[in-house]
Amino acid sequence: MADWTEKYRPSTLSEVRGNDKARDAFATWARSWDDHREAVVLHGSPGVGKTSAAHALANDMGWETVELNASDQRTADVIERFAGRAARNATLGGSAAGGGAAGGDTASRQLVILDEADNIHGNYDRGGASAITELVKESGQPIVLIANEFYDMSRGLRNATQEIEFRDVSARSIVPVLRDVCRKEGIEFEPDALQRIAERNRGDLRGAINDLQAATEGRDSIAVEDVVTGDRDKALGLFPFLDAVLKEESAEEALQSAYAVDETPDDLTKWVENNVLDVYDPMEAVRAYDFLANADVWLGRVRATQNYSYWRYATDNAAAGVAAARDGTKGGWTRYGRPQFWASSDATADEVVGRIAAASGCSIATARREVLPFLQTVTHHCKPRDLTVAMAAAYDLDEAGVSFVTGSGETTNKVESIVADAQARRDQLIEDNADGAFAGVAREAVDNGSKSDPTEPESPDGTSDDEEHSEAENGDDGSEDDGQAGLSDFL
Repeated sequence: MADWTEKYRPSTLSEVRGNDKARDAFATWARSWDDHREAVVLHGSPGVGKTSAAHALANDMGWETVELNASDQRTADVIERFAGRAARNATLGGSAAGGGAAGGDTASRQLVILDEADNIHGNYDRGGASAITELVKESGQPIVLIANEFYDMSRGLRNATQEIEFRDVSARSIVPVLRDVCRKEGIEFEPDALQRIAERNRGDLRGAINDLQAATEGRDSIAVEDVVTGDRDKALGLFPFLDAVLKEESAEEALQSAYAVDETPDDLTKWVENNVLDVYDPMEAVRAYDFLANADVWLGRVRATQNYSYWRYATDNAAAGVAAARDGTKGGWTRYGRPQFWASSDATADEVVGRIAAASGCSIATARREVLPFLQTVTHHCKPRDLTVAMAAAYDLDEAGVSFVTGSGETTNKVESIVADAQARRDQLIEDNADGAFAGVAREAVDNGSKSDPTEPESPDGTSDDEEHSEAENGDDGSEDDGQAGLSDFL
């Protein structure tokens, strides 16, 4: 029996189901390719129609296709010999492909399709990632990269391409496809049977067609009892999970979605926290951050005790709690941002929390659980800028510290300029408040002839002169402060 997913693969973009916005954006990319000449990445969960859309587009445009998939070696040499030759406007036989230049005959183009672009690694694909990055920058032909996880691709490759996300196909979009297949195959069906197949595949159209073919093999009808009731073992993608929590699902449904994502509660909490302000209104966000703070407490207990049974409580708060903080459902499309998972994030976090605690006179635990989440909220993505500069100055943060608190890229011009302005502000505050104190200390040192000599003995109370100066400069005179110096200065 022929594979139905191939037999009924869409031959034109208009037949691609369930991703109308992505489909239209893909068509626009192709029609305007002469204007931008950029490669495009189609990314999304397996089975949602990315590769089918690429071939359907080629049919619509009258383009030939050159495909390199995961079953092929994808070393730099292979990519250059096959895809590279096509992309540089030559046929596989070596002759020039007519109309390759901008403004030429678009019907003679070759569409280069590179599947699983997020899975090029190891010795088997030696040099493949860098070769693809060079290819998309120099290509004289349109290139489509197919990926399941957009952020598993290298940053250089992501920056060199446009990106279009294909979302999981809803059950109401899958059912008509299954119904059409049944009619073309002459199979009678119960509507509830097709509905059950669609729902159990969680948005995987290809999986739904495969299940339909398996359930009808050797028979000419399908009923509900013919459908296996066990759920398909399919992990939910991060972006559908964020849609579920922040936009669509109830608290109970959002919790089930969290269990279906192949990520730790720690990472899921970071994803929700990084994107909640892009979706929720202020009052919803206030309620959501209460739950996120609770999730962070439980995550802290996991780190302290290594008792991973506490993870469930973090997930309860980060998924069900945040979903419950929402007033109804929300529509529209949101460009979700990836949280900053720095390799040195733990060290950076400890450094930042230590500075907050020292400046504010509070404990490390209080700085981590109460002050840091507040700072992250009010300076999210370095906005407002003046407030972010004040925060960086109050706690003397470097680029890594500012990027950790705000969620912005460490090497961006924005972060670097904020750190520079913060340092200038600190210098100015020191000068404004010194009131000649440092000059006085210097004159006293010269007059006494001993203050600046580190080899001199300690003072009668056992404290060195340098230590006394340090204590004076830091304001440590033995008296209690109000415990909020750093935070009040920042505000």
